[in-house]
Amino acid sequence: QLQLVESGGGLVQPGGSLRLSCVVSGFSLDYYAVGWFRQAPGQEREGVACFSSKDGTYYADSVKGRFTVSREPYRNTVYLQMNSLKPEDTAVYYCATDLEPWVRLCRRGANYWGQGTQVTVSS
Repeated sequence: QLQLVESGGGLVQPGGSLRLSCVVSGFSLDYYAVGWFRQAPGQEREGVACFSSKDGTYYADSVKGRFTVSREPYRNTVYLQMNSLKPEDTAVYYCATDLEPWVRLCRRGANYWGQGTQVTVSS
């Protein structure tokens, strides 16, 4: 059964860092892309960072230079390292896949979603 399980959210001060984890099962990260999406209250869900072993990485302009997406080698875990966090990064963050190998996942959206983890950036 395909599953994506996020963890690592929480409350952090502006300028701080958090690392989110996504453990996947039912498919292999060797073949399929995984993405991190976020949704703030009253806003549309947006793809912020995507990873593919075959196609590289993609970052939204709003997080370039601050967020890094990576995979634990030989394990079914994808990380989102978030540095220099801003209040506007506050959102529920979701891990997702469309079972294709391309990082265009971030722009096209996904078919399979995790339950989400809340990230709040506030002083």
